[in-house]
Amino acid sequence: MPDALFAHARLAPIYDAFDGARDDLDHYLAIIGELGARRVLDVGCGTGCLAVLLAGRGIEVVGVDPAEASLEIAKAKDPEGKITWIHGDAGTVGEVGADLAVMTGNVAQVFLTDDEWRRTLEGIHTALAPGGHLVFEIRRPGRRVWEDWAVDTAHDTRDVPGVGEVEQWREVTEVNLPFVSFRYTYRFSDGEVVTSDSTLWFREREDLEALLGEHGFRVLDVRDAPDRPGREYVFIAQRG
Repeated sequence: MPDALFAHARLAPIYDAFDGARDDLDHYLAIIGELGARRVLDVGCGTGCLAVLLAGRGIEVVGVDPAEASLEIAKAKDPEGKITWIHGDAGTVGEVGADLAVMTGNVAQVFLTDDEWRRTLEGIHTALAPGGHLVFEIRRPGRRVWEDWAVDTAHDTRDVPGVGEVEQWREVTEVNLPFVSFRYTYRFSDGEVVTSDSTLWFREREDLEALLGEHGFRVLDVRDAPDRPGREYVFIAQRG
């Protein structure tokens, strides 16, 4: 089940306001251009930020996400219906002949069992054309970013168009490596408080490389994220 941050009727519409400029997407646009992909599967597309950018460049896009509230936000950004939106997960997509599948942000870390990760990789493998690529990022466990999160207790207030002022803050609720759990709390101007709990799996690079190989992918490269040096691994793999 998707986190409330993406699925709750009040939280999904404010997600973009707190998510920032998404400068990280420039790196993905560059990789997609480098690999010459013309049909892209955006797994965990959320509110559609990357999908809309790709469609604007003439690329065919299939966006899939289990959070219907986020998909509704995404669809509103695509009034011409250029993008194929699917409510579900990677296993829902089927054979779409994608040149490339992508998972941005924390998407690749939300699968909390080997079985969930296996089903995701199998679904992506099916969706890709032979020789297609899979690109995703993982936070480096050695960076121990949860320690930064634990001391960052600042409250962030944004004036969200059509909503009003919303206050957000985060707290780390549990560290049981390789799993880290945290909670976002939102206070709306009408006094309602809504929380969203999340857990991420901080997998080691070697484990991911082995799992990719077991599920029909060949790792071509593992790069640094240029906008967050030393913080993340960016995997580029190819369907075998």
